[in-house]
Amino acid sequence: MTTDRYLQATDCEAMTGIPAATWRYWAWAGTGPESFKLGRRRVWRESVIHAWIAEQEAATRRGGVA
Repeated sequence: MTTDRYLQATDCEAMTGIPAATWRYWAWAGTGPESFKLGRRRVWRESVIHAWIAEQEAATRRGGVA
């Protein structure tokens, strides 16, 4: 079993620089990385955030060796 932190929107903001309001909007709209309710709080698994960032990087990467 892996230990995975559960992040709230403010934790996601601190991690990525994307405003907490944007994380909450994405959750409401059903876009962005997968989240779920843990009690009364909306949370994101830290591993899901890292995987989502890697997907974004792979999909939008430019440059490299010429």
